[in-house]
Amino acid sequence: MALRNIRKEGDPILNKKCKEVTEMTARNRELIEDMIDTMYEANGVGLAAPQVGVLKRIVVIDVSEEGDSPIVLINPVITEADGEQTGPEGCLSVPGKSGVVTRANHVKVKALDIDMQPFELEGTELLARAVQHELDHLEGVLYTSKVEGDLMSAEENADEGE
Repeated sequence: MALRNIRKEGDPILNKKCKEVTEMTARNRELIEDMIDTMYEANGVGLAAPQVGVLKRIVVIDVSEEGDSPIVLINPVITEADGEQTGPEGCLSVPGKSGVVTRANHVKVKALDIDMQPFELEGTELLARAVQHELDHLEGVLYTSKVEGDLMSAEENADEGE
């Protein structure tokens, strides 16, 4: 597998909508494996294909403590969202920064897995936040457009949470 460069805020690709994946090719499989490796290397909990410069509706997420349970979502669509959570959020494409964002506390998602088989995922709290954050990337939306108040350095926000 290979690590890919994570695109940073200001890169126009991060503001573009992604295209649906219609088949699982060797290139798409390699992209997914590279995205997982890149996410882990960067200590992230999620990564969307546009963050590595590819305009495809692919997301990888891992909110497990061990960081060994990656979830692959291809062509994901949120089918249900309820509740509310407000908390600090960061992004691998906006390094060293974080901000307070309000999102649904519970989501259900329909997607395809790496074998292009349909499945549903349901999550709350951090998983729900990660799903919403990564799916925003597929629409060309960065979390910075949803921050309540000022964007802070990650250290400032961590201090404020104590």
